[in-house]
Amino acid sequence: MGLLSDAFVYLCAAVIAVPLANRLGLGSVLGYLIAGVVIGPVLGVVGSETTEVQHFAEFGVVMMLFLVGLELKPAMLWKMRQQLIGLGGLQVVGTTAVFAGIGLAAGLTWQSAVALGMILALSSTAIVLQTLNEKGWMKTQGGQNSFSVLLTQDIAVIPMLAILPLLAGAHGGSGRSEAHAGGEHGDAAAHGGEALAALPGWAQALIILAVIAAIIFAGRHLLRPVFRFIAEAHLREIFTATALLLVIGIALLMDFVGLSPALGTFLAGVVLSDSDYRHELESDIEPFKGLLLGLFFLTVGAGIDFDLLFGAPVTIFGLAIGLIAVKFGLLFALGTVFRLRGADRWLFALGLAQAGEFAFVLFGFASGAGVLEQTLLQTMTLVVAITMLLTPALFIFYEKVVAPRAVSKSEREPDVIDSRGRVVVAGMGRFGQIVSRLLLTSGYDVVILDHDPQTVENLGRIGMRTFYGDATRPDLLHGAGLGEADLFVAAIDDRDKQTMVVEHVAKTYPKVRILARARDRHHVYELEMAGAHRAERELFEGALALGRRALIELGSHPFRARTRAKNFRNHDREMLEGLRENYNDGGVDKSYIDAMRAHSETLYEIMRAEQGDDRHERTERGWNPPPKGDATL
Repeated sequence: MGLLSDAFVYLCAAVIAVPLANRLGLGSVLGYLIAGVVIGPVLGVVGSETTEVQHFAEFGVVMMLFLVGLELKPAMLWKMRQQLIGLGGLQVVGTTAVFAGIGLAAGLTWQSAVALGMILALSSTAIVLQTLNEKGWMKTQGGQNSFSVLLTQDIAVIPMLAILPLLAGAHGGSGRSEAHAGGEHGDAAAHGGEALAALPGWAQALIILAVIAAIIFAGRHLLRPVFRFIAEAHLREIFTATALLLVIGIALLMDFVGLSPALGTFLAGVVLSDSDYRHELESDIEPFKGLLLGLFFLTVGAGIDFDLLFGAPVTIFGLAIGLIAVKFGLLFALGTVFRLRGADRWLFALGLAQAGEFAFVLFGFASGAGVLEQTLLQTMTLVVAITMLLTPALFIFYEKVVAPRAVSKSEREPDVIDSRGRVVVAGMGRFGQIVSRLLLTSGYDVVILDHDPQTVENLGRIGMRTFYGDATRPDLLHGAGLGEADLFVAAIDDRDKQTMVVEHVAKTYPKVRILARARDRHHVYELEMAGAHRAERELFEGALALGRRALIELGSHPFRARTRAKNFRNHDREMLEGLRENYNDGGVDKSYIDAMRAHSETLYEIMRAEQGDDRHERTERGWNPPPKGDATL
């Protein structure tokens, strides 16, 4: 029962800690680390078996790199070559060089210094991407550049895994067997790299190149027919078994010739990235990868030496803060060179300043190769974990302190607005662009404002003159000639800012008609209370048109589909009016919910009545025109 009891402890810790960590904004990786700390050093539930479990869980890294390869289509990599080679490449190489220099100054051998520099150059892909997506920062310039660097780092792991054994060879390899005797990497060397040791160097090189070429050839020409054959059996478990067989087989093949299994699976993933079965492979491998990586991080947390932390807290925290400070400085300088400005530069530098989860993996490889001493590994494992624990605080600092000041002190001054028009449009997102184009092509003079310099530049290229500036600023609205205009169209992305600017315009320019973009029904009411004369939900008409098309695709006559969509729209308009009196600033209450339920029941009755009327459903004509004077949908 030992295996089952251990599995129960690890799974129980993950199920409890990871959801709590996500709710607190810490991310799943930190949740696993904290869970490992609790069941290991704190409670002592797990013990020496964590080392063996960790060797097994490291296979999750192999699966992760296979999935990374599946996402990296060669065409996409070529399109992003400037960001990957330029910004990402400079970050990895520059950070490696700086930390290697610090290591040499601290008395490390050059091999250990280079290995440590490579490992510390990486940032936490899991934490950073999750935070950028949750906060809505991924589409910002800082978020996009952060993604490019993280992608470069993920790719850079592959050559790092290949370089670490070479550093061990240059170091003499004396520490390999001692550091990891009996472990997974030591065993790999015994039956892998040494399997070709009797051959001359040129023969080993030829065999390695032949294996890599075979993986690429098989991925291009042999695996796709195999997957097609398996898929035709319509047995999901067999396809899953085939996917696992592929990953494990490539890992064993690469291990046999003495190369990193992760390198082989990464290459196979890239080759299969254009395959028709890419998404199914991802969905089959993802659960195994997630569980094994989670188990790996659990064992890392369980193996943290708290005696070391309590014995030298100033040293450990000093190293962690120093690591963050050095990486922040380098990233901030790179952001300046690559023309990141204001808040974007701070987001880029603060977001990537920590060490990453791949450090734990590479520490294991470095230990197995004997490149880094065990004492240094224990210290740096603790330092890396602390930098990751501090990452949420860095993002909070950016959001609460840096971003507001960076926005208010933008390096670019607002444009001087030298034109006037009957209409002023604030916001040129997907909503504002459609409104502006319709008005401009109809012959009206429109003054357009937007706060994103990239959007202003792009629209200028296609002939839509747009003025840069924050439309929530009263002086900018006055400079745009709003006092002389007839109409103000508020189409700002930010919900709160949208309501605020509508309220300001309604109070300051009472003669100007206000049309506003609303996120949802409740936002309609908020904007009307703020002073908007009309608010339209941004997705309603598009969703309704698509729903009408769905009815036709499912067999409804086009006229019947149009009628149903028209009835739905009319009823929704009535519901919008009817629920207004039940809405209050505090949100929804029981009266609102009861009224909403009543309107929904009425809609069901209307639509059921439509289903019973099939007079127009099967006419010989493909389309019956609407009654005269009836508006089309």
